[in-house]
Amino acid sequence: MVKNMENATDYCIIFVTADSYENALQISRILVSEKLAACCSIVNNITSIYEWEGSIAQTQEFMLLIKSHKNKLDNLESRITELHNYDTPEIISVSLHSASRKYLDWMNSILNN
Repeated sequence: MVKNMENATDYCIIFVTADSYENALQISRILVSEKLAACCSIVNNITSIYEWEGSIAQTQEFMLLIKSHKNKLDNLESRITELHNYDTPEIISVSLHSASRKYLDWMNSILNN
């Protein structure tokens, strides 16, 4: 594993929830095709509980785990906002602490083509 190296910390995972599988799939396919993401994983059937407009809401959603480089975050946020069904999409980025050298090399080759 690459530990605390500049290469690992230059990459991130972006968490985005979507209200439908179709919207999650559309966002994922476009982000990968536009080289904004190396990979998007869709986790089915999560339950989100949150406050919205003064009430507690509970919805079934799909979680996108978007793997990318930090230098793509501004463009990712803009593109996700354009494609998303929600007025206020959840877009949360977490920096990588470590990752395998092979995976980072693969991500780099995809994102820089």
